[in-house]
Amino acid sequence: MSDTMTDTLLLRDDRDGVATLILNRPRARNALSHAMLTALSEEFSRLSRDGSVRAVVLAAEGPAFCAGHDLKEMTAYRAESDRGAARFKDLFNLCSSVMMAIPALPQPVIAAVEGIATAAGCQLVASCDLAVAGGDARFATPGVQIGLFCSTPMVALSRNLSRKAAMAMLLTAEMAEAEEAKALGLVNRVVPAGTALSAAQDLAAGIAARSAYTVRVGKRAFYEQLEMPLAEAYAHAGRVMTENMLARAAEDGIAAFLDKKAAR
Repeated sequence: MSDTMTDTLLLRDDRDGVATLILNRPRARNALSHAMLTALSEEFSRLSRDGSVRAVVLAAEGPAFCAGHDLKEMTAYRAESDRGAARFKDLFNLCSSVMMAIPALPQPVIAAVEGIATAAGCQLVASCDLAVAGGDARFATPGVQIGLFCSTPMVALSRNLSRKAAMAMLLTAEMAEAEEAKALGLVNRVVPAGTALSAAQDLAAGIAARSAYTVRVGKRAFYEQLEMPLAEAYAHAGRVMTENMLARAAEDGIAAFLDKKAAR
């Protein structure tokens, strides 16, 4: 494992242009403590500047992918004079910045999910560009059961699922099995239990073999156009395609295709 990590909360392994990040709090079901979120934030910042990395896989140690926020840590905040208000605000702002950092990264990020991904853990999966789930993976936003509506997970969830599907998860707190999560659009692929990491790394390797410039431009444009009205989105996409056509990657790739040769 790489030594570019914060303590041992987050492990990193780089191979052939793919960086694999491993959440490493298995006894706490990889809950997103303030320290874990800080470690993710710092690692995403490093990745944003690392031109050697073409794709990122996000996985977890132990039987759970991520159980959401660390409720024990959050409960301890209530002992402060403001009943934890300042600490809660800081925690949720930090979590939101981590989730927003994922689509902002130049590299595609693929979640490899085994076991449960609940609350902010489900949010983490929804924030990734792609997701591969083991057959025993399960997803839920169960906050309503304990009086804390999953409002911040709702942001990522509602941008992956239809409105009614997202509301159903948020209001019922029911677990979605892997195949159901795939049908809903939360994950891309379901693979045999225990193989999500290797399947995600294979997917990442295929992406890493493509032009880094083209992937970077395409990912950025995808998220930019999502927030635009239709006509503005087409105008923006047209400008991006013009820029892309003038790049060497497209020039060489199209020439190779027309010559019936393999593109570099």
